[in-house]
Amino acid sequence: QRWPWLLHVFADGGYAGDKLKRRLRKIGHWTLEIIKRSDKAKGFEVLPRRWVVERTFAWLGRCRRLAKDFEKSVASAEAWIMIAHIRLITRRLSRYCYH
Repeated sequence: QRWPWLLHVFADGGYAGDKLKRRLRKIGHWTLEIIKRSDKAKGFEVLPRRWVVERTFAWLGRCRRLAKDFEKSVASAEAWIMIAHIRLITRRLSRYCYH
């Protein structure tokens, strides 16, 4: 209900078990796609859609408060993530105001 536009969830190979599938079924009707690395791959390999997650973590990593898990409650951690996203969006919007 909170994210009606969210229909497809990408997850790392570490979440390939049934635990995530069961949890997603309880809270919504989403399709789950597990992004796994090929067994034939040697060295670094770019995985599809994985770059989106890594890029987002890099953007959030610029906020020092999110560098470590300092928060005592999940609500507080969510609030700081929201603040980091607001900071990111306002900086992007401000670029367009001066061009």
